[in-house]
Amino acid sequence: MSPSSTTTSQDRNVYIATLGFPVLIIIGGIVGFFGADDLAAATSGWVNWLLGIIMFGMGLTLQPRDFVIVAKRPLPVFIGVVAQYVIMPLGAVAVVWVMDLSPAIAAGLILLGCAPGGTASNVVAYLARGDLALSVAMTSVSTLLAPVFTPVLTLWLAGEYMPLNAADMALDIVKVVLLPIVLGLVFRVLVPGFVDRVVPVLPWLSVTAIAVVVAIVVAGNRDNLIEAGVVVLIAVALHNALGLALGYWTGRVTRRPVQVRRTLAIEVGMQNSGLAAGLAAQHMEPMSALAGAVAAVWHNLTGALFAACCRAADNRAARAVTAHEDTADTTDIPVH
Repeated sequence: MSPSSTTTSQDRNVYIATLGFPVLIIIGGIVGFFGADDLAAATSGWVNWLLGIIMFGMGLTLQPRDFVIVAKRPLPVFIGVVAQYVIMPLGAVAVVWVMDLSPAIAAGLILLGCAPGGTASNVVAYLARGDLALSVAMTSVSTLLAPVFTPVLTLWLAGEYMPLNAADMALDIVKVVLLPIVLGLVFRVLVPGFVDRVVPVLPWLSVTAIAVVVAIVVAGNRDNLIEAGVVVLIAVALHNALGLALGYWTGRVTRRPVQVRRTLAIEVGMQNSGLAAGLAAQHMEPMSALAGAVAAVWHNLTGALFAACCRAADNRAARAVTAHEDTADTTDIPVH
């Protein structure tokens, strides 16, 4: 098999995985909707453990080289992380204002905006032919900063919609994000051979855990979902579109290459929706968790679409170059 066909096969498999994630999450939502009463009783206290599993899996996939880029290329990482924690929180506030959302939905959307980068963003960056190393670094740094920035920004921007305890939220983020990631890194160092064998299944394990979180959220919000589901979907879609567009624009204004612009769009536009849904379920009203649950599906779908558009643009550019070269070759043929 040629290298190009191998790459095509890998890309196809990654696309299947990326589009398969929303399918599993939708299944989780359906299970939660129709089995609400039984599920709510059976899964009490599961959310934090499930989030810990997701973050532990992320820690297992990280390696020291993923952080080297922060030292070698600090500026794009800095630009990306700042954009992440400025554009998305303020974008959520803008959507709340434009749509005049209810306090519970507003607080949930703002929490989603204050969450770190999504765990699926690295896969989407690969599909979009972005800067994969930068994507991994940005996700890692924004996640490690989440115990500080997520609760502080959420309290500042969403505190007017409902009372919040930022200290409790920060402690929960340390327990379900920071500690599992560190534990995953330790496992990676101590038993690298075992970790290498299980890494291929980790994305599916993580998305299954997210699907269960979504099922739990939907189970506790079945009536609210019927009442406000369309409103939440529109709000999440607008918020996501702002992130993708302004993330790319940030790369353009700061004169980053196209690969980096794509990565910035993806990292800014895709949030850790599972974490947002879990935190909202723990620290806000039940309806507040809907934004994270809906985003768990929507962000993956738009991420896959964005990647497809990027690849289509690359293919058009390649065809244009080939056509130009063919024209030039024809023009250079001597006439006798």
